Amino acid sequence: MKQLNKIIVVIALLCSVSGCMSASEHKNDVDEAVNGNNANKLTVGVVQKEIKLGMAGADVAAILGSPNIVSTDKERNEVWVYDKIATEFAYSNSSGGISTLILGFGSEVLAGGGGGYNKNAGAASRTSKTLTIIIRFDEGNFVNDFAYHSSTF
Repeated sequence: MKQLNKIIVVIALLCSVSGCMSASEHKNDVDEAVNGNNANKLTVGVVQKEIKLGMAGADVAAILGSPNIVSTDKERNEVWVYDKIATEFAYSNSSGGISTLILGFGSEVLAGGGGGYNKNAGAASRTSKTLTIIIRFDEGNFVNDFAYHSSTF
């Protein structure tokens, strides 16, 4: 019977701390939240892969969406500017611990140690990003030139 009681105490202790996450596990969760699957996001890679010289303006709009700014150059040809700024913040936190554990079985009483143990763990990430894309069109509204600049801080 004493062996069974010890097994139950060990199982109870394991169950009480199994929900805790380490700081590195929180960091992985935060990184995944910030950098997860963003297939539809406007990125330098999308511009490099999809935008080509001679492409029609309608095709550019289908890929990148509507520009933030539409203006004209000195030859009166359209210039589209995509200017994106994003600040991403992610936070993950958990806490857990063990307090005094008292179990009673018939006439026997098993008591855990006095006092308790608590643990808190967490991770946070804040990232700011900018992306500026400038697309110049010719008189037929086809891509004549394009440039981009990206920064992360």
